[in-house]
Amino acid sequence: MYTYMKTQLLTSLAMMLLSVIPLCGQTIEDGKAIIDLIAKYAEARDKADTLLLKAIITEDMDQLVSSGEWRHGMDAAVKGMIGSSQANPGERVLKVERVRYLSEQTGIADARYTIKNSDGSERRMWSTFLAVKRGKNWKIAAIRNMLPAEN
Repeated sequence: MYTYMKTQLLTSLAMMLLSVIPLCGQTIEDGKAIIDLIAKYAEARDKADTLLLKAIITEDMDQLVSSGEWRHGMDAAVKGMIGSSQANPGERVLKVERVRYLSEQTGIADARYTIKNSDGSERRMWSTFLAVKRGKNWKIAAIRNMLPAEN
């Protein structure tokens, strides 16, 4: 009976450990890679670099922008990103404040998103990026922008 209980306990502990391992598989390099991914996104937007944008987002990516517009798929997202940057000029600053993981291949990055206008005013928002790991590279699968309401 003691052997049976010991086996059950070990099996239970093993199952608990296996359920935690996928959430502990990320490295410091993964966090840096996601932060670098967001920096590349900001660079691509600033330079209207459609090739870089297409290299860092997934084919099926989607984006919800602060105006409420949905962009589904790579082509719609890239077209919308470039059009939005041209229609709303200003220095864009994305500062990642937190990265957390849902699995070894999925991470969420929350960033403060500020657009500094030429007149000195600032538009302050939040952006959440869903990043997925494809091979050794992280890509953006979804973006959610939020413009906080005035109190």
